[in-house]
Parts: sequence; C-alpha cells; structure tokens
Amino acid sequence: MPYVDGFIVAVRKDRIDEYKKLATLAGQVWKEHGALSYVEALADDVPYGELTSFPRAVQQQEDETVIFSFITYPSREARDEINGKVMKDERLKGHMDDAPFDGKRMVYGGFQSIVEM
Repeated sequence: MPYVDGFIVAVRKDRIDEYKKLATLAGQVWKEHGALSYVEALADDVPYGELTSFPRAVQQQEDETVIFSFITYPSREARDEINGKVMKDERLKGHMDDAPFDGKRMVYGGFQSIVEM
C-alpha cells in the first residue's frame, strides 16, 4: 500500500491563484521524481470547530482559507528518496522566499496506509 505525506496550510484568499501556480509546479516536480499522486484541495465545507478543526490547526485568519494536500509514494523508502531529489530540484529554488502561505503554521506528517480500496 502507498505511503502518504499529508499537509494543511492557511493561504490568504487573495493569493490562491499564486498558490495554485506554485502547487502545479511542485506537483510536476514530485511526479517527475516518482510520486504516485499529488493532490491540492481548497477548503469548501470546513467549519471552525469548538475544540479542533482544520482552521484551528493552522490558526486561520479572517482573510485566509485552508488547503489540504497529500502526496502518495510506493513506500516510505521511496518517499524519502523522492523528497531528497525534490529538495535539490532547481525549479523549486527561491519559490519559498515569498510563499503564498505561512510555513510556520503548516501541519504535516507521513503516514503508512492501513486501508486502501
């Protein structure tokens, strides 16, 4: 079963088009280096919860929305190898200097698949 990296970030609403361009480039880079899939999804039905929620997790501000993303890989080992190549890929250099999201509020992690249908 595939290995999954998951992410959520807060993105300013007036920078969504910019984020989409960066995500499209990033997706191309990840796929070229061996990722099985790359998905970026814009919040549509994401309520602000009393105790926990996606907006709370990223400390979403009034002028922001949430993006949920995931990348799949053949295995954890493949993920580590692919991410190493991605981090060295010149096409992504410099894009994080003025990224359309606050990386300090990003929530991310790697997950082993336990059910796939």
